[in-house]
Amino acid sequence: MKTIDLRSDTVTKPSPEMRQAMATAEVGDDVFGDDPTVNELERYVAALFEREAALYVASGTMGNQICLKAHSQPGWELLCERECHVVNYEVAGPVVHAGLLVNLLTTERGMVTAEMIRANVRPINLHCPLTKLVTLENTHNRHGGTILPQDEILKVREVCDEFGLILHLDGARIWNAHVATGMSLPELTRPFDSVSVCLSKGLGAPVGSVILGSAEFIERCRRERKLFGGAMRQVGIIAAGGLYALQHNMERLTEDHANARLLAEGLDKLSLFEVDMTRVQTNIVIADLCCDEDSAAVVEKMKQVHLLAVPFGPKRIRFVPHLDITRADCEEALARVESAFG
Repeated sequence: MKTIDLRSDTVTKPSPEMRQAMATAEVGDDVFGDDPTVNELERYVAALFEREAALYVASGTMGNQICLKAHSQPGWELLCERECHVVNYEVAGPVVHAGLLVNLLTTERGMVTAEMIRANVRPINLHCPLTKLVTLENTHNRHGGTILPQDEILKVREVCDEFGLILHLDGARIWNAHVATGMSLPELTRPFDSVSVCLSKGLGAPVGSVILGSAEFIERCRRERKLFGGAMRQVGIIAAGGLYALQHNMERLTEDHANARLLAEGLDKLSLFEVDMTRVQTNIVIADLCCDEDSAAVVEKMKQVHLLAVPFGPKRIRFVPHLDITRADCEEALARVESAFG
């Protein structure tokens, strides 16, 4: 029986064509700036977002944490959403790497509003840390792949300008927001001082993320990357996978979104689950359990019928269609859930 892996869009495998691009990539020593494939990837992504410069890094976590460190001084305060990746899945990176105080703001759908930021900027006096940074996440993973409203992002930018705050975007899945809304990548990300985007999720590359910003900022990030142990040598071999992904796999993300909708509608019809369909905006489905069992037990039972998902809380499970998952796989997944739980 084929295993249907819906744990994450990070589980994709390189296609034969991507592997060929990687195998034949021209390489050099990237620490010396001599890897032509890395240089091309960075130029390509910078142009895609209409930014001055870009930097290839090993992961989205590294990208976010390098940005926060390059922007800040120890003791500054970071405002971010309570469920965001930066604080839930990056091993206390803001405090460990940058010495930041983190102020977690609770939202309904992942959007930290301009008024929330205004209300949480501390007065400047001897006793308070300096509130200096804000991060947003688009699309928002733990809120179900929701897309942040662009009009509110623009208001956030205005408040950041008013108080002299630095605004960073965790844009790991910004590609999904791009294809879902039809808004251009520059338009979605222009309000931000820095952006981190991921190549190894929906786009299907095996490794890597890219940081975007001004030329001066990216040079600071390059130094921090060295400190983080992320300066790699003949890394064009894996950068070629990212370049291939960008050039071939972006527009097909609409298929993942359609499959997520199909899966969400099917799960919501089963007595086992309840799905908030208004949150199913891209490629992530979060299903709430309507039974006595907890999510770990249900996930274990699904594993017995070769269907993989991840617990996302005591009574919540996440499913993520991706480029290795077809519509038929989603239909089969629903059939297996129904057969396993009656």
